Amino acid sequence: MLHHMIASGPQPVAPFSHAVEANGFVFVTGQMPTDPAAPNAPLPEGVEAQTRRVVENLKIVLGGIGLSFADVTMARIYLTEFERDYAALNALWPTFFEPGKLPARTTVGVTALAVGALVEIDLVARRP
Repeated sequence: MLHHMIASGPQPVAPFSHAVEANGFVFVTGQMPTDPAAPNAPLPEGVEAQTRRVVENLKIVLGGIGLSFADVTMARIYLTEFERDYAALNALWPTFFEPGKLPARTTVGVTALAVGALVEIDLVARRP
């Protein structure tokens, strides 16, 4: 197994690796909507802005190990305001991928997330 920490990646909010790679699969830790350049800055306002920031953080981690969103096979999304934010998330989500090439996905409503975030996303990718 390879344990990856990406120097330019988001500052972890708990003890974990940014990603762990095993047998061609890469498991990317759930990312928060924090700014890697300013980890203590306020979070973006609203689920759309937070989702965009989370996706950028995921792209930093994937890019740091030579992968991209085209390599993502599965996403798990956690929302603190599921009923309020699910439709907005669904409208935004396809814009991050090539048409017709969406990964498998699970979306779960949760009571709270680290740093007071509205959204967290983790990924499974496969090395080509």
